[in-house]
Amino acid sequence: MTLDPVHVDTIAYLASAIADGVDDADHDDLAGTAWGEWLDPLHDDGRVVLEALGDHELRRTPVEDAALADRPFATSHGVDSGTLNPTSFKNGLVLDVAQAAMGAEPTDLDLHRARSIVVTVHANDATVFFPDVPDGWMPYDDGNSERRVLKVPRSRRFADEMVHELALSLAESHHARKHLERGEVSDLLVLDGPLYPKRLLNWATRDSELREVAHGETVREAVRTYVRLVESCIERDVPVLGFVKNPTSGYVTRTLDRKGVEAPWPDDAALFTRLLERRPDGDRADDAITFTSWLRSRGGSDAPLASDGDALGVERTAAPERYEVTYMHVYEPREDVLFKVEAPAAFTRDPETRDRLTRQVVSEVAAEAGPPTPVAKADELARIGVGETEALRRKFEERFGAEQLRTYDDVRWGDGESRTERTE
Repeated sequence: MTLDPVHVDTIAYLASAIADGVDDADHDDLAGTAWGEWLDPLHDDGRVVLEALGDHELRRTPVEDAALADRPFATSHGVDSGTLNPTSFKNGLVLDVAQAAMGAEPTDLDLHRARSIVVTVHANDATVFFPDVPDGWMPYDDGNSERRVLKVPRSRRFADEMVHELALSLAESHHARKHLERGEVSDLLVLDGPLYPKRLLNWATRDSELREVAHGETVREAVRTYVRLVESCIERDVPVLGFVKNPTSGYVTRTLDRKGVEAPWPDDAALFTRLLERRPDGDRADDAITFTSWLRSRGGSDAPLASDGDALGVERTAAPERYEVTYMHVYEPREDVLFKVEAPAAFTRDPETRDRLTRQVVSEVAAEAGPPTPVAKADELARIGVGETEALRRKFEERFGAEQLRTYDDVRWGDGESRTERTE
């Protein structure tokens, strides 16, 4: 133990001193005002960036009733990708490995076997090339799975981020689209993470180096695969959701700040948690799932796929407004966590479909006290464990004839499990 009791008591004393200066008694009223008056619609520079689809409401349903309710979709499929995490080697290469898997409810073992694996590699040396690496996707495992190597654009500052985000996004979107177009998904498709690759889309508004990459073909291919996935879902009348387990967006609160509203919440998740958490007697009530109605989003990382956005240069074959991001928030009180559920407007603009999607998600969250079952299955299938991570890195060292470039943190903390789920 590194903290003796005297130090713990001192930290507690300092926390008390901080708490004396904080009074959040009016935050509930401010959150309610934000929801009721400023978010339907929310304007930014004269443009509507958030507005209600149908009724603008905060809703709740008893946990037990929701968990036992009939679900509108007989089958559902979830897709997730997990990664090795960016790894540097002494020969100058930086790489990551992502594997995507699909979980089904009810269980489909043949489908669970399939993988889409992407190895992304970065080399600062412009003369490095890989003559023996085939271009594009190649089948393996008797045709059940596919694999690919992708050389990412050069960047000394952002190599880790590039290999990681591109591996995750390409593996997941390819895997989802492949199985959808094979006819193996018939009712509902759920992505573990947002509907579109928001980290890649955000590159278009960041550092000049990332902006250039965002408008290049490598990122455009990833975005294009998600756009084609949505189009395939529309053609087949198979709704697609993005289930975000850890929403991190701060666009709404930043917009309120710019409008002169001193929003006390650090991000949008804190605002919506405040709206949906119930404390009738002071303690948090956990007998009901609470959730918002659906909102159409055209700002922040959702702007490129808005009807007036450029989709980073990707052609859209359907009407542009059908690709727009719509979302709802679901609050799970037993674990005190907030989820974000996204869907293209092509599905949620229809009141009946919107209601079916809402009931499906709320019922699954109530039953699992967490993500829907197919998402949890896909997460488990896609995860690369600690032992597998070490084995893969040793194999890379053998094949490269170069050791992994380690830091003291690798010695101090060890190498953790892979990261799964794309984030906002």
